[in-house]
Amino acid sequence: MKRKAARATISDVARAANTGKTSVSRYLNGEQHALSPDLKQRIEDAIAALDYRPSQMARGLKRGRTRLIGLIIADITNPYSVDVLSGIEAACRAQGFTLLVCNTNNEVDQERHYLQLLSSYQVEGIVVNAVGMREEALNMLQQSLLPMVLIDRKIPDFACDVVGLNNAEAATAATEHLLENGYQAILFLSEPLGLVNTRLERLQAFKACARRHQLTDAEQAEASLDQEVKLDGLLLDFYRRHQHHPCAVMVANGALTLQVARSLRRLGLRWGADIGLLGFDELEWAELAGVGITTLKQPTWQIGYAALEQVIRRINGSEEPLAEQMFSGELVIRGSTSPQ
Repeated sequence: MKRKAARATISDVARAANTGKTSVSRYLNGEQHALSPDLKQRIEDAIAALDYRPSQMARGLKRGRTRLIGLIIADITNPYSVDVLSGIEAACRAQGFTLLVCNTNNEVDQERHYLQLLSSYQVEGIVVNAVGMREEALNMLQQSLLPMVLIDRKIPDFACDVVGLNNAEAATAATEHLLENGYQAILFLSEPLGLVNTRLERLQAFKACARRHQLTDAEQAEASLDQEVKLDGLLLDFYRRHQHHPCAVMVANGALTLQVARSLRRLGLRWGADIGLLGFDELEWAELAGVGITTLKQPTWQIGYAALEQVIRRINGSEEPLAEQMFSGELVIRGSTSPQ
């Protein structure tokens, strides 16, 4: 079996160019003005002949810079997370950083492992989508003292820059759209609230808007993504109690919107005809499902891009006060919120 050729080193380049390693290092570090034209040409020729590729990690560590950014994401299968990731990657390319993506899959051991891994790679900053992160992992984040930005989720007692959706504005716009379309009963449906600020802020805005418009049948319920039986029961009960006048369901995120759509199909209920349906997060299939599903579209790519820009500002020494950068959403109206 043919052995793979050893990778060329800086010593190999120095020998081939008939010079010392210091001169080669100067060439690689952009100090070519300190080299004679003849020596510069010999080094260039040696690098080309040996196909020498310097270790960016080693060079970065020597200078105290790795130009690595860590991204900790709880569930990379979530469409929201995928879109945010795309924005972060684009900003990394524009700023000359490399992104290390860690998908914890909402598992405690994975959270711990990836935090230790990012520390060992000496990342310069971290972007965190803190969905479901446990207290132990959050304590490790705080102790790291790394420049950090949170996306979407705030963490109680955790002082940090945050980039995400203006939840109060978005939920108010969604509620007012349903009211303007004549719905007289609205169910706000979310995954278990816990301390998740996005769910709490959207619920609070929904309730406040309902009170202002004197909507008496404003209800709220919670169901996990895997609780099909419970979800079917909640939706059927709500529909049976309000079927004699226009009623609608507002769903707090895209993953749960999909489960609600499946549940309504199981129950034989048609969105738009039998019951209204509005979901947070724009999903690729939303315009294709029946008469289409009205969504509150988040500018997820822009949120990711802005989060990366903010963490780089912190890396570069910005001492501005911690800030929340909130983006406006866009209501995409389809047939699911047009009573027939």
